[in-house]
Amino acid sequence: MNNVYYGKLIFELSKEGRRGYTLPKNELAQYNIEDLPAHLMREQAPALPEVDELTVVRHYTNMSNNNFGVDTGFYPLGSCTMKYNPKINEEMSSLPAFTGLHPLQDVSTVQGALEVYYNLQTSLAEISGLSEFTLNPYAGAHGELTGLMVMKSYHMSRNDDKRTKVIIPDSAHGTNPASAAVCGFDIVVVKSRPDGTVDVEDLRPLLDDSIAGMMMTNPNTLGIFEHNIAEIAELVHEAGGLMYYDGANLNPMLGMCRPGDLGFDIMHINLHKTFSTPHGGGGPGDGPVGVREGLEQFLPCPRVVLDENYELKIEFNDESLGSVSGFLGNFGVIMRAYSYILTLGKENLRMVGPLATLNANYVKESLKDCYELPIEGVCKHEFVFDGLKDKSTGVTTLDVAKRLLDYGYHAPTIYFPLLFHQALMIEPTENESKETLDGFIEVMRKIATEASENPELVKGAPHNTPVRRLDDTLAALKPVVTYAELAQAE
Repeated sequence: MNNVYYGKLIFELSKEGRRGYTLPKNELAQYNIEDLPAHLMREQAPALPEVDELTVVRHYTNMSNNNFGVDTGFYPLGSCTMKYNPKINEEMSSLPAFTGLHPLQDVSTVQGALEVYYNLQTSLAEISGLSEFTLNPYAGAHGELTGLMVMKSYHMSRNDDKRTKVIIPDSAHGTNPASAAVCGFDIVVVKSRPDGTVDVEDLRPLLDDSIAGMMMTNPNTLGIFEHNIAEIAELVHEAGGLMYYDGANLNPMLGMCRPGDLGFDIMHINLHKTFSTPHGGGGPGDGPVGVREGLEQFLPCPRVVLDENYELKIEFNDESLGSVSGFLGNFGVIMRAYSYILTLGKENLRMVGPLATLNANYVKESLKDCYELPIEGVCKHEFVFDGLKDKSTGVTTLDVAKRLLDYGYHAPTIYFPLLFHQALMIEPTENESKETLDGFIEVMRKIATEASENPELVKGAPHNTPVRRLDDTLAALKPVVTYAELAQAE
């Protein structure tokens, strides 16, 4: 079990009788309160560590120092999961006036929070070129499912129940076909051209009266702008389908174009990507869904609306697809996004897309002599290499990613998209300085040299991290999640 964990675990630091906190006496014992039912009571005390407060603080502080975060270094998959979250956003989302609210309070007592919801809804509508948004979904995939439910509700309202298929490009995010399948749609795959964009000629014969709509990410997963989008939208609309915009790659579009103006009817936005809440580690997230005019009634309830007296209310309606979350969404993420938009303002928000695109192209052009670039031309916020140019030494994309850890950089997304065998996706955000990017470029070039001159060094990486190469498959199939399991395995 070498290299499975680093440092002592909290249970190893436990000493019998040591404690950092003592619970107060049970003041309710004097009252006649019925005992808990026997089936709800423990038969023996829980196996908890016995440690003092200082030991606990030092343990978790030391453990946290072994983690990589956007606050500690460059994250080359930034716009996907680790865009920088300005600290003012954290401050605003932590205001006691907001954190102390309860979702079931009387509407008159939460007008400030509802104003945040309403203003963010209208801001996202303006940014996207759509009519109205719901902030209820908790994540991007949750937003996808909600958007597809809107699509289904629309067709069902017209008694058009034969539309059971959704067209999805072969370069799409994996969540697209998964969400469509969960929503009950059949998946029809449309092929990509050599330049990474949707093949319009392959699309044409797929369109008939069984198509409910088409899901697209623009720019696509390869970071390429779909220049035929107007023609594609026209073809899908002529066939009676709706256009769905996967907003995972919205970051480079800010200030440049709006999905609603491109012909999209429904979209979701990953607030935790484009609008600054880091999504690393599985959360938190929020996936607002927007629709064009004429589809608003299908959005999930409850909804925050402004009535004729200019008071904010929570509305339910019979045409809605129903409820998709516990209440109105993840308020902490919503507050961060709202703070981000207000801090930048209209003028600076327009600079996000161009700066993200500039940074990505700068890194791409600086490394394409060392790494294989399968698609030439201007990219948007991200681009994909197909591994090293020199593959003769057998150094793989995984080896490059592991070697980056030795130099203090988090690895980029690897082996995705599936269009390239040794895919290595790099996506800096607009936040990174030229000096930071130059440092990353220098290290990537150095690794390419090492791969050629000393391949075993790269193949054995990482060499100086607390944990080295783990068996990812075994970790997924047989995770060790408790101290008892770890002690038994040793």
